[in-house]
Amino acid sequence: MKNASGSLLLLLTALIWGTAFVAQRFGMNFVGPITFQAVRTLLGCAALLPVALLRRKQLGTAFRMPSAKAWLTCGLLLTGASTLQQIGLTSVPAGKAGFITALYVVLVPVLGVFLGRHTNRRTWIGVALSVAGLYLLSSISSLSVSSGEILIMLCALLYALQILAVDHFAPECDGVALSCMQFLVAGLVPLPIALVTEHPQWIQLWNARLAIFYTGVFSCSIAYTLQILGQRRTAPALASLIMSLESVFSVIFGVLLLHETMTGKELLGCALMLSAVVLSQLSEIKRGA
Repeated sequence: MKNASGSLLLLLTALIWGTAFVAQRFGMNFVGPITFQAVRTLLGCAALLPVALLRRKQLGTAFRMPSAKAWLTCGLLLTGASTLQQIGLTSVPAGKAGFITALYVVLVPVLGVFLGRHTNRRTWIGVALSVAGLYLLSSISSLSVSSGEILIMLCALLYALQILAVDHFAPECDGVALSCMQFLVAGLVPLPIALVTEHPQWIQLWNARLAIFYTGVFSCSIAYTLQILGQRRTAPALASLIMSLESVFSVIFGVLLLHETMTGKELLGCALMLSAVVLSQLSEIKRGA
């Protein structure tokens, strides 16, 4: 029962993250991508702050604040990943962006090789499947790749590095506090750029309020809290497998809410990339068994 409830919480997390791609595209009907990214991440920090303060009160002397190196490293990587994704979403459909972003699940164990971590054969098969899927999903097959797709690919790489950074620093500090601080960095760093290049107006932010609220409060703070609660009751590899379903949800809700369409070739690419994600996580499950 405990494992089942944890899986349900993680499934809800994946649902929120998957639908966030739709909200991110919708919000940019009113504000620029950098403005949207900065404001929604700052809102996520503000929403998560009470949780961090409550944990500090509950844990007392056992509460450990993240070091400046920890929150700056994680925050800057998150800044790059989130900003590139947001800019990429101006030209890449939500469903396609969701699947390309899901590459981070495969990239994490691959990059872990450079940190001395073992990577088995299933992971490398997953890498091959993801490359084939990306070939079909993007316009690489026509010998040209859109700038938006390149940005989403770079976003997946930075997300993988950010996950490795969190994995490195999290054991030495409180995870909620680390998340809150990295959201703060990810909001403050792009804000001056947004003010200079996009000149946001209050009316624009107001018109985008629903998308900003959903991606800031739900996608950042609530989903992160659900992830923590769910992972306490679920094996790490199985948790990653469930959360990778965000890419599937991004396609479903992209079709339902944004009326996006995908060709047969692109759907096959999605299937290959989902297979790569599942295979890489199943190998982690077997290793942890």
